[in-house]
Amino acid sequence: MIDLANLEAWFVTGSQHLYGTETLKKVEEHATTIARGLSASPEMPVKIVAKPVLTSSESIQELCLDANKTKNCIGLITWMHTFSPARMWIAGLRSLCKPLLHLHTQFNQELPWSTIDMDFMNLNQSAHGDREFGFLAARMRLKRKIVVGFWQDAAVHAEMGAWLRAACAWHDAQYLKVTRFGDNMRNVAVTEGDKVEAGIRLCYSVNGYGVGDLVRNMQQVTDAEVNQLTAEYDETYRVAQPLRAGGCKHQSLVEAARIELGLRHFLEENGSRAFTDTFEDLHGLMQLPGIAVQRLMADGYGFGAEGDWKTAALVRAVKVMSQGLKGGASFMEDYTYHLKNGGQVLGAHMLEVCPSITDEKPSAEIHPLSIGGKEDPVRLVFTAASGRAVNASVVDMGNRFRLIVNQVNLISPEHPLPKLPVARAVWVPEPNLKIAATAWMLAGGAHHTALSRSLTSEHLENFAEMAGMECLVIGRDTKASDFLKELRWNDAYYQLANGL
Repeated sequence: MIDLANLEAWFVTGSQHLYGTETLKKVEEHATTIARGLSASPEMPVKIVAKPVLTSSESIQELCLDANKTKNCIGLITWMHTFSPARMWIAGLRSLCKPLLHLHTQFNQELPWSTIDMDFMNLNQSAHGDREFGFLAARMRLKRKIVVGFWQDAAVHAEMGAWLRAACAWHDAQYLKVTRFGDNMRNVAVTEGDKVEAGIRLCYSVNGYGVGDLVRNMQQVTDAEVNQLTAEYDETYRVAQPLRAGGCKHQSLVEAARIELGLRHFLEENGSRAFTDTFEDLHGLMQLPGIAVQRLMADGYGFGAEGDWKTAALVRAVKVMSQGLKGGASFMEDYTYHLKNGGQVLGAHMLEVCPSITDEKPSAEIHPLSIGGKEDPVRLVFTAASGRAVNASVVDMGNRFRLIVNQVNLISPEHPLPKLPVARAVWVPEPNLKIAATAWMLAGGAHHTALSRSLTSEHLENFAEMAGMECLVIGRDTKASDFLKELRWNDAYYQLANGL
């Protein structure tokens, strides 16, 4: 469902003809070696491709234009091995539409103290050339990531890998279609948003369809397909006895499988990689989609409940960034609190939590649902695994989109939850519930979120920078008073920036 294997980032090295042919040959050799070394790192989610050394304004602009039109290029990694006069980068960088990472490194880690001469100095002057490039990027007000350190260091690889994963998600966003079955839950504010502005700023194409369109796809599903899928359920999950063949609720499992197959067919036909539904609009459906949504998320689709297309798109972005990493990601909702021992959050939803965030074998169960007015839905029930995670929300503030990120620690529930018939996660937000909840609400964070056990706040900050979104991080060092000041500073900045 999510394939990063064909994506690549271009490694672009700057120099000039001042130092002679032999120096340029050595620059090219070093650049190729670095690109191959980076590409071989397990931290890199995509291939790093070395491009010819750039020494003129014309070649720089041509490369940037080529990057723009090359569909599998997710961004540029630039490095100035020697001194590369920055004015010749203006036209190219002005036309560049892909994300930009500036790697400030040098080929050698140590100085050859006893043999160093001016030939060595002229060749290895990234300390000089990268500062020239850095000035121009600052002067042009370019959005870019700067990574500093020796190119073989694990910390450099980790930082670059986090940026590349964000670039993959931003690349995916350029083509992302979000399908909405029905509208937003009536009278709810935070799940609304400006879809036109999202198309302009975030590139998402968000379109609504009637539930009848889904029902037509379900009607085209064959009994053989349904039987094959229910057999897959039996093999993959601990299916409750009433849902098994011959059980009193087996027809509900059959209907759930038909919903999943219909959803898959519809989304594939429309090229959608994220979707929403709402329990207030189920015309023609026997039950609210539960296991279908959970399994689609496990395959990489983004999802938002009650018409929340912003969260659906964010879940998709988090899924793309997480590809190949352990831990999983899911649509989530802050549902209720345990206010002892400093405070804990019990996250869940009516049905739709992705099984990728658990280490246990989920059980497929059927229970009553008190809203929606339909038959009891089938869902997967499990508890999220313990460990560090991030919880993120995108909201529309009117003059910009805002991404709020809270670092959290998933924990095992203090007691069994035998009567809670849904998938769930329990976490302690950083720095604690009191400060985290205060900051979250000051920022206008939604109750719907994308939860990831794979990512850190760094991944999401990188993504927000590429998308031009405001980003606020709530972590172990957050203080409510300082956070409020940051909100006020940001309001002033965006008012000024939008007025220029």
